[in-house]
Amino acid sequence: MTRWKLTIEHDGRPYVGWQRQAQGASVQQEIEEAIQKFSGETVRLHAAGRTDAGVHALGQVAHFDLQRPSDGHTVREAINAYLRPQPITIVSAEPADEHFHARMSARRRRYRYIILNRPARPALDIGRAWHLAYTLDIPAMREGAAHLIGQHDFTSFRASECQAKSPVKTLDQLDIVEDGAYLKFEVSARSFLHHQVRNMVGTLALVGRTKWTPAQVAQALAARDRTAGGPTAPPDGLYLVGVDYG
Repeated sequence: MTRWKLTIEHDGRPYVGWQRQAQGASVQQEIEEAIQKFSGETVRLHAAGRTDAGVHALGQVAHFDLQRPSDGHTVREAINAYLRPQPITIVSAEPADEHFHARMSARRRRYRYIILNRPARPALDIGRAWHLAYTLDIPAMREGAAHLIGQHDFTSFRASECQAKSPVKTLDQLDIVEDGAYLKFEVSARSFLHHQVRNMVGTLALVGRTKWTPAQVAQALAARDRTAGGPTAPPDGLYLVGVDYG
């Protein structure tokens, strides 16, 4: 038996999210079924993070165990052949140590949130960026973001259905990068609460619109109350960029 580590890219729009659901297609289901078709084996994928409906991935990581002897090239190409025409691609397939676990072995998860900040609506980025037509105060947004770096109780930025045992997380990075009409939020931490990134971005968008001051971000964080935080940004602009191990 070989444990295989997959790096996965997918468009989140057609799916109910990563995890299998009673209703609707999921990314997990599509890949598991593709593996079964090429190998004849029923497997279960374990992912580094369970992305929500509409959230994309550039570097999701998952693992599964396969009895059939094979090599990385064959595993990748065979799964991809059966995934067509779904917007899911196995970027790489690598044999892993038997103790490797896509979720439990992860040391850092890296996300990117993209805002398209221009008056004209998007043509090519529909469903792939959050379109904000009004001018944003980016220095103020960066000042607000600085309050969120470090170890905090992120209850104010946690979804009500979040199943994490503790709201305390350590946010290692929250950079706001300007790239033409795009604002890219580069975010990293060992782990995140449900909707944490989207809730932080939604809150910082209020600062950008000058509806909040940067200091109000710190006040919201200290309140430890979801009703004190800003709105949840849409899933369109969120990407799981990569997962770090070792």
